[in-house]
Amino acid sequence: MDPGDVEYEPVSVKAVLAEMKDTAELLIDLSYSAVLHGSDDIATEVLALEERMDVLQLRGRMSLLLAARTPDDAEALAPVLGVVGAAQKISDAAGDIAKIVLEDIGLPDAMRAALPEAVETLVRGTVDPNSPYAGRTLEDVNMETETGVRVIAIRRAGDWITNPDHATTLEASDVVLLRGTEDGLATVYETATGVPYKPPVGPEPTIDDLERAVDSIVLMKNISELAVDLAYGAVLFNSEGVAEEVSELEAEMDALESRFEAWTLRAASRVDDPISLRGLMHLGHATEVISDAALEISEGVLRGLDTHPVVAAAVEESDEIIVRLTVAPGSSLADATLADRMVKTETGMRVIAVRRPEGTGDGGGEWVVSPGARTELHAGDVLLAKGTRAAAERLSELVGDPQEYDE
Repeated sequence: MDPGDVEYEPVSVKAVLAEMKDTAELLIDLSYSAVLHGSDDIATEVLALEERMDVLQLRGRMSLLLAARTPDDAEALAPVLGVVGAAQKISDAAGDIAKIVLEDIGLPDAMRAALPEAVETLVRGTVDPNSPYAGRTLEDVNMETETGVRVIAIRRAGDWITNPDHATTLEASDVVLLRGTEDGLATVYETATGVPYKPPVGPEPTIDDLERAVDSIVLMKNISELAVDLAYGAVLFNSEGVAEEVSELEAEMDALESRFEAWTLRAASRVDDPISLRGLMHLGHATEVISDAALEISEGVLRGLDTHPVVAAAVEESDEIIVRLTVAPGSSLADATLADRMVKTETGMRVIAVRRPEGTGDGGGEWVVSPGARTELHAGDVLLAKGTRAAAERLSELVGDPQEYDE
């Protein structure tokens, strides 16, 4: 659809914001997957979703403008406009990343070698009419439980389903976007498409400075994704502490981008074709834009403006939810590390931040951002975690903090 043809229609701002959040996060996944896999097909899906985002942001702005009738309304809704604009920036940056692949702007082969082993990756496939999945719901297929692979989006006859749930039926000719480990994807991809899965293989970098630049862009990608997750967490829980962590990550991203550019320019003098690194520079800039957008999402919280209820409600209704849970005394997680309890494997939730209780000697009252496998948890720690509602239920049972999550 051409954004120029969009006309106003009554629409829930909450629904638009939820879809924009899901779409923005999906665009980040898809755009980097297109680069790491060198996939024109995935890059094409990014541009299709970018067009969808253009429509969403126009409809969101129209609805917000109609809702602002007084100065008080304008003050309350200003941060919401910021969230809309930030999601659009993420979309534009993802589109720029996709064009690096589609227009063959130039990326070193070493980028594909940066795809971490044993880390979840994303692939695109078309459901074959003879697939055992065709005509069955995701609940019936039980894909995520049996293989660890999740359907994160479906394109059907030009329309997108960005938040498929247990009741969603897979149909023949559906274009499905699958996320999981290489082993799980190998099984699911062949079952869905009838074609064997071929994991990407790339050469190892041979130039030290180029290897540093590639490692830096992977780190920048991880930081930008974390910043977006934390930004939505900040507005959901109206947490100035989490918003300040987003600001710190953005400052770290600026410093990292400067080093990345220096290593890339040094590497250019040692490769046969310096033009082949042009896409790497584009990728670095687009990644930094995503980090800036995360800061814009949390800006209202940083400036002391209360989060509008519609934003929090939209985050709660999005595909992957963000939850805040407290480790209870006597929980199996108390005095254990994330690796000890295999939190990600056992629950499917990714812990994105931990806040220590006030008055403790272990950084009391401070946030531990992007905790690792060796991060030790204690009773009273507050966890911010991201995942599906079913995964959130499993994590809440593990920490001993009962919550209710609608399926």
